[in-house]
Amino acid sequence: MSTTHEGSISPAKESGLSPTQRVIIVSIAASITTMVLKFGAYFLTGSVSLLSDAAESSVNLIAALVAFVALTIVARPADREHNYGHDKAEYFSSGVEGGLILVAAVTIIYTAVQRFLHPTPLTDLGLGLVISLIASGINFGVSRFMLRKSKLYDSITLEADAHHLMTDVWTSVGVIAALVVVMFAPPSWAILDPIIAVIMGLNIIRTGVSLIRRSMAGMMDSSLPSGEIAQIADAIRAKEGPDAIFHGVRTRKSGSRRFVEFHLLVPGDITVQTGHDRCKVIEAEINGQLAHALVTIHVEPKEDGDAWEEERVGADA
Repeated sequence: MSTTHEGSISPAKESGLSPTQRVIIVSIAASITTMVLKFGAYFLTGSVSLLSDAAESSVNLIAALVAFVALTIVARPADREHNYGHDKAEYFSSGVEGGLILVAAVTIIYTAVQRFLHPTPLTDLGLGLVISLIASGINFGVSRFMLRKSKLYDSITLEADAHHLMTDVWTSVGVIAALVVVMFAPPSWAILDPIIAVIMGLNIIRTGVSLIRRSMAGMMDSSLPSGEIAQIADAIRAKEGPDAIFHGVRTRKSGSRRFVEFHLLVPGDITVQTGHDRCKVIEAEINGQLAHALVTIHVEPKEDGDAWEEERVGADA
């Protein structure tokens, strides 16, 4: 006998945009604003560091648009072709963001090397830096907002976009600091401009690789973290007692949705109704521990020797 119960995925969706889509729209608006500001700063100063910063803002806009499309797909309910929903679209989005970050980083480094080989004097640095600072403040505020929402909605897409924006913020901070030094240093120090751009590019590569690795892990149906698996075991024992017998625990995560499956051994003489009721209590307890969980329990009689063939996770989980 098997029983399945799904915890609430999100508040009932009203017509229109989902909560996560509305968050992404904030990111899109911020990306457009900061992109315009940073390209303006570049045209004023001719700084390749500011150009690299502006290029990353362009990537931010593309990434936010990709994220919006992904979250539109995620918001669709399960259907005949996708019985488990569309949550994995989030991993495509974060993977695309990681790839775009790498493209931006390579472009930044290439441009910096060209400027290193062919130096160009910088102009109007003061005004350019003020504009860049304003743009960075916008990105910082939006990134903090998105990180909070990513935890609330358990969305890797929002988290990826928030980290992307924070990467932009740190890039800008490094660029601004270096150019402040250049403003007050001898002309020979202008070489700091392309050097800082290269350093920022390398840091951006690290962020992009991290996002791609996380996306690949999600696409490969990696198990839930050990801490969450321990919560599942605790929830079972909380309702079945410390001597609860269960095995074959399998877990995975798809977007914000968690899938939990295991076999529960119970006395063979209980009724189907009793077994079902016991499973419902366990499922409710697991959903109280882990948000957005779909729990499937296969009930087996503990007197049946075949039920003991698999590893007894309940004994040592």
